[in-house]
Amino acid sequence: MILAWILFSIYLIGTAYLGWLGHQRTKDFSSFAIGQGDLSPVTVGVTLAAATASAATFIINPGFVYVDGLSAFMHLGISVFVGFVLMLSILSFRFRKIGEANQALTVPDWIGKRYGSKAFALYFAFINLLTIAFIVLLVGGISIVMQKLLGVSNVTALLITLVFVTGYVLFGGTYAHVFTNMFQGFLMIGITVIILGSGIKLFLSEGDFWLKIQAVDPNLLKAVNPESVLFNDLFSTYIAGFCIGAALVCQPHILTKALYVKSDRAVRNYILVFSAVFFFFCLLLLAGFWAHLVVPADQLNDPVTGAFRQDLVMTTYLQYAFPDWIFTIISVVLLAAAMSTLDGLLVGISTITANDLVLNLADRFGKKEYTQAQKMKLAFRLSHLVLILIAVIVFLITLHPPKLLGIFGQTGVYGLVLAAVPPLLVGVLFKKVNIRLVWSMSVCALILHFGLFFFGQQLFPNSSLAFGNPGVTATIGLLLTVIPTLTISSIENLKTRNA
Repeated sequence: MILAWILFSIYLIGTAYLGWLGHQRTKDFSSFAIGQGDLSPVTVGVTLAAATASAATFIINPGFVYVDGLSAFMHLGISVFVGFVLMLSILSFRFRKIGEANQALTVPDWIGKRYGSKAFALYFAFINLLTIAFIVLLVGGISIVMQKLLGVSNVTALLITLVFVTGYVLFGGTYAHVFTNMFQGFLMIGITVIILGSGIKLFLSEGDFWLKIQAVDPNLLKAVNPESVLFNDLFSTYIAGFCIGAALVCQPHILTKALYVKSDRAVRNYILVFSAVFFFFCLLLLAGFWAHLVVPADQLNDPVTGAFRQDLVMTTYLQYAFPDWIFTIISVVLLAAAMSTLDGLLVGISTITANDLVLNLADRFGKKEYTQAQKMKLAFRLSHLVLILIAVIVFLITLHPPKLLGIFGQTGVYGLVLAAVPPLLVGVLFKKVNIRLVWSMSVCALILHFGLFFFGQQLFPNSSLAFGNPGVTATIGLLLTVIPTLTISSIENLKTRNA
């Protein structure tokens, strides 16, 4: 416990120092939101990989592999990875060019300027509040690790996390996010090597490794797990994984990384760096298999309620697979992994809420007219107030966290990205854009996703689709809106060219 506190304190001091360096580079709201375009591709690539992996990959998702086996790994690891990299490559280049030309600071700002509509930007600013669900997932994951590592209560863990991360983001903005994520990202790479090494050692020492996994449950090694609640057919496992991976690129803290650099070459290079590092991180989901041979099943039960907790799989595996001192080091890095995404989300939601929500509402309903300079100064102040308000809201929710943090976070963030996919794809791929089309399809995607997730089983009781998997409901919403949107936009642009 003493070693844990020493290492965690060193991490806090190092991260705080990097946050201070970020503060020195943050001059105004623009640099707070996206920096000054002076970041290297390696820096952006590692930052993006660290921000994308986070608590979900390092802490939460191995639990799904423990429960559902290969089908969960193929969905959450491989399928998501392929879809993500492909969509990132499609969107990033044109997103950067259009954003730079219009001086866009956020995804809603980009959409509003691309479609010439402040109302559209305001709509996405409201939708962006769904990010809070993902922030709850991250803070909840951090709390799980911190309680085991430092021996503190849930309340103490939440206070440490929210006060610390909100604090350095408050002062350093994007630069604090990037500098700390570089530090956290390289720590995560080192620890990934160690954890994967433990899995390779286990595999080599257990000559009949896969036979033992099969003895636990033959369905764990099936490409589609027929007994799974979430990954029980090809659509749920592969198509949904690919589509969700592609849609996740549209998260505000992901796509705006293209605005951190100044050229297409830099965009290409950071995508290559990101792809290599993120794939490496995705392999950590295999720990869900290793836990079956290392961790006694009763150790995954909640100490209070006695109920099975799949989100304890990763931390409990590490506790059994490594000596205490190595477990302590790894656990500190797991906290860093979770915080690396949390700070990016906080930068994104605070800048969007200030710039695209509050300022747009002030323009629409306020009596006073502001100059552009006054707006940026006001947005800078508002972003700080929003950070504090969000920290309070998340604290109150995570005092009594949802049963499945992974599902809770996915449901909210999938709704956010679904709404953004139609306008972003059309805005990047086509010269002529139809705001009525993309706006209506954006709303339809939200209705389909949340409607099917909450009421799908009642509406379609004979369906074999796993409506409890938000990836499935989001994919249905995505396919039923993006395909007609792209088709109609293609026809409209073809007619314009032939006219």
